[in-house]
Amino acid sequence: MLEKDKAFLKGIHEAIGHYETPHSPNGKIPYYFDANGRYERHEYLHEFLDYAEKIGALDQIAVLEEPFGERNQEDVRELVARGPRVAADESAHTVEETIARIEQGYNAIAVKSIAKTMSMTIKIAQAAFERNVPCFCADLTVNPMLVEWNKVVAARLPAFPGWNMGMQETNGWQNYSDWDALIRQYHPMGDQEWVRTQKGVYNTGKPFFEASGGIFEKIPFWEAKLP
Repeated sequence: MLEKDKAFLKGIHEAIGHYETPHSPNGKIPYYFDANGRYERHEYLHEFLDYAEKIGALDQIAVLEEPFGERNQEDVRELVARGPRVAADESAHTVEETIARIEQGYNAIAVKSIAKTMSMTIKIAQAAFERNVPCFCADLTVNPMLVEWNKVVAARLPAFPGWNMGMQETNGWQNYSDWDALIRQYHPMGDQEWVRTQKGVYNTGKPFFEASGGIFEKIPFWEAKLP
């Protein structure tokens, strides 16, 4: 597993590590690794980070999400000291779990208004804010409308440390066969500029906030199916 992860990182870094962006603190493409609890021991993750440092990729790893799984209660401060933020996701479904993870050294929290519910997401974000721990919105390969549910939260989060914006993961456009068709058919405000990224960034200006991303609008496709 570890050797595969090293090879995966090497392939990514060789492919895009040299690209530049005006949005990141160091001008490089940031890497976001969601381990989904695949690491059983800290030593394995340290070895992975050692390899990242060896190939010059360590300073581009912005977030390591849920490396050890929700049942693991070990402190992670020695990993945080290596540079990347260590984020909790599946192990932080409630305010109580979020606080416990922060006390264990986790210094970022992934929130999901489309899974942990909007109300719980707001409570988790508040608990993290009070403890000076940043949040970002994680995706579940959701459809365009659910991207907006995450976006209305991400656009209101404090700027991620070192950045000038809130952070959101979205990958549906990479996995659905016809993302544009989903926008046209199911998004009631799909023609608005904030629906699509522009050079990797959602421009959530005044029109976006006034419309709440369109999440309260009726969707004609489903309205037509009502009896």
